[in-house]
Amino acid sequence: MSPHYFFPPARAYPLNRCLFRLKSDAAFRERYLADREAAMEECGLDEASRTALRAFARGDLVGLGAHPYLVFMAALRLRMEQGPEAFEYF
Repeated sequence: MSPHYFFPPARAYPLNRCLFRLKSDAAFRERYLADREAAMEECGLDEASRTALRAFARGDLVGLGAHPYLVFMAALRLRMEQGPEAFEYF
C-alpha cells in the first residue's frame, strides 16, 4: 500500500522553511518580491531549490522535497500580493 502523504526529507528543510515564510510572513514576502535572490540566499537554498523556486515549478519543488501544501499556499500568497484583482472570482 502506498501512503498518500509523505514526510519531507530533512534535506528539504530550508526549502520548506522558505515556502512557509512566503506563505505566512508578510515582511519576508515583501523582501522576496523586492529581491528574490537575496531572500533565497537568506534561506540558505541550494541551486536546485533556487532554480525551481524562480520558476515556481510545482513538480520540481515537490520532487526536491517541498510539501505540496506549502508550494500551493506560497504561490497563492505571492499571486495575491502581486495582483489581488486576479482573485475577484476565486
